[in-house]
Amino acid sequence: MTSFVGSAGSARPVRPADTLTRDALAVLQPGFTGTTAPDWLLRRLGEGLVSVGLFGRNIEDPAQLAALTARLRRERPDLLVAVDEEGGDVTRLEVRGGSSFPGNHALGAVDDTALTRAVARELGRRLAACGVNLNWAPSADVNSNPDNPVIGVRSFGADPQLVARHTAAYVEGLQSAGVAACTKHFPGHGDTAVDSHHDLPRITADLATLQERELVPFRAAIAAGTRAVMSAHILLPALDGAHPATLSPAALHGLLRAPVAAGGLGFDGLIVTDGMEMRAIAATYGIERGSVLAVAAGADAICVGGGLADEDTVLRLRDALVRAVRDGELPEQRLADAAARARALARRPGGPGATEGVTPAPDIGLTAARRALRRTPGDGHRYPPLTAPAYVAAFTPLANIAVGDETPWGVGAELARLLPGTETATRTAESAAAAGTAALIGGLLTAAAGRRIVAVVRDLHRHPWMAEALTALLAARPDTAVVEMGIPGAAPRGALHLATHGAARVCGQAAAEALTGRWPGERA
Repeated sequence: MTSFVGSAGSARPVRPADTLTRDALAVLQPGFTGTTAPDWLLRRLGEGLVSVGLFGRNIEDPAQLAALTARLRRERPDLLVAVDEEGGDVTRLEVRGGSSFPGNHALGAVDDTALTRAVARELGRRLAACGVNLNWAPSADVNSNPDNPVIGVRSFGADPQLVARHTAAYVEGLQSAGVAACTKHFPGHGDTAVDSHHDLPRITADLATLQERELVPFRAAIAAGTRAVMSAHILLPALDGAHPATLSPAALHGLLRAPVAAGGLGFDGLIVTDGMEMRAIAATYGIERGSVLAVAAGADAICVGGGLADEDTVLRLRDALVRAVRDGELPEQRLADAAARARALARRPGGPGATEGVTPAPDIGLTAARRALRRTPGDGHRYPPLTAPAYVAAFTPLANIAVGDETPWGVGAELARLLPGTETATRTAESAAAAGTAALIGGLLTAAAGRRIVAVVRDLHRHPWMAEALTALLAARPDTAVVEMGIPGAAPRGALHLATHGAARVCGQAAAEALTGRWPGERA
């Protein structure tokens, strides 16, 4: 029975509580802890929850993941099971061992859209086989700011047209395997020097620049049929000086959703928020208030659970949305429309059955990583292949939160597989500051004990301490090989310089092959 609430003379209809509650649950994409489904989550699925987000903490191996998603679907067959699986540095399927796929920057370096499509298709096949049907990928950000601390190698590159064609190819490949793509981070996170996990970034570009740079890949993704788009927690005064894009009607409704004829992008799929627990939102608005504002602005799904993964969070957000409708702050039709979009995507075919007819390509990731490797011989220093155990000095920056600090990276493990006895030692900004550069390098040389040294860096151009340490090492041992596993923004140095364009496990394998003379040769 429909009830009426409101001030005298302005009664407005509000649907029954159960309907509002189900709609509020339907727009949430929560996470949880553990590798089995908790009872509270199963209960909420029965009450209207239509999406679940998975993270590295939920995944042990493909068999366990498939069993988990099957258990969830026994409770609700039309379920969106989402995961943040970009490949490359950001992996959840292989969080403990490193990804079998290079990331976007490596694919952009090769610039072969057929290869990008094939990589995304194989990644999608593996996700679908495990019961995942929504991937919070690809990143369509144009990495126009080389000091960007959160995007970097997650981007295909700094050229909008290159990013656009590979974003489209990635969307096509992923969705051809039955997994919906969620292109991110709208309207573009590439021109930031602040990580929105920590604070609210501000992009000062004017509308003309946004149209010519940031929005180009999103138009390509929409043309390629991306099922979802993820918003960014970034402030763009050219669009909205008061609200970050996730909470901005001007960004979500006025730009992303509006028809092309009216100057918009004409997107009619699911709009998903970036994680609402990120400080850009949580520290300014709080997750409850932020979630209400996001749905009111045009978002259809609230992503939460990267850091907040419990029943209390789900109930708080559910109740905040219901209360906002009853208080007249959130139009009930807006909530109903958002819930309908989430349910519609959940009903699309996907999951294990979608992999029929998709030919496995188990080696495509390594093939791509090898093709992305760029080798620069040293100036005046011959570098014969390694044939004996080496000493790997890994200059390690603070982990990007999106990547996480539990995923291994580097070349040490792959070199040790080829040359048993190879040793890896990690150097950080903290250890450099504590010891001083001279002592740090002195200790490294003593530990190396005459073995050939491989220095592994990541985004050397962004870390002065790392550049200072590498300069001192090369002065003492000019025969050192340097492997750059981030953005190769600094000039090549060392007897041999390898740029992998990412830190996935297969990127480390390709570099190890090159260092030991097993590299199949120069590739385009």
